[in-house]
Amino acid sequence: MIRYNLRCEKGHAFESWFQSSAAYEGQEKRKLVSCPSCGSVKVERAIMAPQIVTKKGREQAAPAPAPAEAAGPESTPLLMAQERELRAKLKELRDHIVKNADNVGERFPNEARKMHYGDIEHRPIYGEASAEEARALIDEGVEVSPLPVLPEDRN
Repeated sequence: MIRYNLRCEKGHAFESWFQSSAAYEGQEKRKLVSCPSCGSVKVERAIMAPQIVTKKGREQAAPAPAPAEAAGPESTPLLMAQERELRAKLKELRDHIVKNADNVGERFPNEARKMHYGDIEHRPIYGEASAEEARALIDEGVEVSPLPVLPEDRN
């Protein structure tokens, strides 16, 4: 997975994750990458500082986990706020996909293949696939990702 900082033609900055740089380029070419603020598909990668970790840096960057009792009371609200923010972003992403893509249900693996091989026009879709079907699509080079599932979805 690779994270890109992106910017739309209107100057909105946002980030997104992609399976690879080729996956990003393919999605950008097909106009599947859009600004979450304004919906513009004229998006480009923003300048990013690389994060390079040496072996020595890894040892310093990965301190031993602190025991649960040692965690201060102020760390809990911060983590809870970050978790709420992440969940809100995931919900926003999922809602954007549901709003802007066609739900093809159980036909998802077949529809995704048809688009990948050029049998039908590319369009944003979502639907259902078993783990085996998803793995087979990925093995064929079809770009797929699961929709985010949030804890409140399981109720």
